Amino acid sequence: MASSSRRILLINPNSNAATTAMMVAIARSAAADGFDIIGATATRAPQMIVSADALEAAAREVEEIARAHQHSCDGIIVSAFGDPGLEAVKAATKLPAVGIGESSMLEAAANGRRFGVATTTPLLKAKIDALPEVLGLRSRYTGPRFAEGDPQDLMADPARLRAALTGAIEACIAQDGAEAVIIGGGPLGEAARELQPMFSVSVIAPIPSAVARIMRLVAA
Repeated sequence: MASSSRRILLINPNSNAATTAMMVAIARSAAADGFDIIGATATRAPQMIVSADALEAAAREVEEIARAHQHSCDGIIVSAFGDPGLEAVKAATKLPAVGIGESSMLEAAANGRRFGVATTTPLLKAKIDALPEVLGLRSRYTGPRFAEGDPQDLMADPARLRAALTGAIEACIAQDGAEAVIIGGGPLGEAARELQPMFSVSVIAPIPSAVARIMRLVAA
């Protein structure tokens, strides 16, 4: 690897700069020496993407942000669980690019594990269910479980968010037979980190999954 730092652009498709700062901090803590994570925040999307329409709409701005930064970075992370705009980013920039959705599912399915998703956004169920199909992981996917409560209200109350996600994780394990559970969402990054030590099965935080994957691709 070259001695100069490799720059990874983390794009937050949600228009919330505080969420971007949180996700960049998580990504930096997961990055190895020689990698620098910088953040970029969408401006046209909602502060938290909770619907399929909003996810679709975010894809165009994600591609625009990637194009604008393509000459100042070595790799790109799309940090929303539905990976909006990821394929367009790969095509437009020719840079290594990963999404937190695909990255976490590939990690969760390692060694043949059955995996589920615990998250807060029931309106994104079809988008979440589509990811394992694209990745060839349908046979290992046990499905999503959704935290009880409005996604925006849960985000505003970290203790309530953790409790609601705990219930969803338990359902993935006990009812669906998941051997690994992904916390499905970039804005849920802090909660994912806090929940990991509480379970005997692997609880996958998607941002560190994406960082590990982009570092491998950039260094290859």
